[in-house]
Amino acid sequence: MRLLAALVCGTLFGAGLAVSGMINPEKVLGFLDIAAIATNSWDPSLALVMAGGLAVATPFFIWAKSQPKALCGGDISLPVKRKIDRPLVIGGLLFGVGWGIAGLCPGPAIAALSQPRTSILLFVAAMLAGMALHRLFARQ
Repeated sequence: MRLLAALVCGTLFGAGLAVSGMINPEKVLGFLDIAAIATNSWDPSLALVMAGGLAVATPFFIWAKSQPKALCGGDISLPVKRKIDRPLVIGGLLFGVGWGIAGLCPGPAIAALSQPRTSILLFVAAMLAGMALHRLFARQ
């Protein structure tokens, strides 16, 4: 049941990304290019997608905090760390730079695999390599 719930949620998330155009790197880069505000060519649609996602997810996160177990069984694992430390800052910077260069982040990149584009495949391969390197160095 948990696997089916994860599949349904992931499929719904991926479909939402595709419908909103967020698997298109050019659209994301159009949002990140804040200099385009001056020429009136900035694309604010990503902000609307983010706001919509927050509006839907926030009540569920609030509700989940009060629950002892997940609906499909198992523990609810919400982030508890509040400290801003060096690994968090470095990770955030790397994420932001990668997002700004490629116009993709992990969720949309996985959803974008439905498109046969070499740049998407290269991004996902680099992302997986980065995850493997992190695991390798985190163990040491």
